[in-house]
Amino acid sequence: MSQLILAIDTTHESGSLALVRAGETIDEMVLCAPTGFAHVLYGHIAGMLRRNRLELAAVDCFAAASGPGSFTGVRVGLACVKGLAEALGKPAAAVSNLRAMASFGAAPLRAAVLDARRGEVYGAVYDAFGKLAAPETVAPFPAWLASLPAGEIEFVCGGSPPLLPPLDGTRFAHARVTAAPPALAAAIGRLAEAGDPAALDANYVRRSDAELFWKDPV
Repeated sequence: MSQLILAIDTTHESGSLALVRAGETIDEMVLCAPTGFAHVLYGHIAGMLRRNRLELAAVDCFAAASGPGSFTGVRVGLACVKGLAEALGKPAAAVSNLRAMASFGAAPLRAAVLDARRGEVYGAVYDAFGKLAAPETVAPFPAWLASLPAGEIEFVCGGSPPLLPPLDGTRFAHARVTAAPPALAAAIGRLAEAGDPAALDANYVRRSDAELFWKDPV
């Protein structure tokens, strides 16, 4: 029987849970938690398993979105997946949510872009096989556009609602634009590659506020 994967995304205010088997989505739900996911996540996981008449022990691999996004949300999701995987002796995986977004595109090159606030975006370019064609970065939108490779690129935007700054007046003015769905958990499950839970790491892309505003003592 193919592996059953439980995947979660808690990187933004609108998160999601999914059960995936053999690339097919068994169940997926959107989670809205304006005050954070830590106090509601395990209850929703239990509810999804109960709804599908499954025990937690039936899960073969646990997967989480590794970021970029909310620093607290990223940590909550990864801690959940690590804890469940280690407790059950199962493998785990971490998947960039930019890569998950790019999987909803159809062009040979897909530029995934998320609002990073402060006048910046998180962005990266992936090919049709999910491999990086331009690195994940955080930058002002015009600067990021200028760094993209030549050729036809499809933009896949995320967020709630999906947001893409205007492309008018750029070399991408006529590019295809696709909105990624608010629920990314199933895509994360489809992309998950099982590994050691202890090796899971966050993909913040941007440094934390503490690092950005830290000043060495005089």
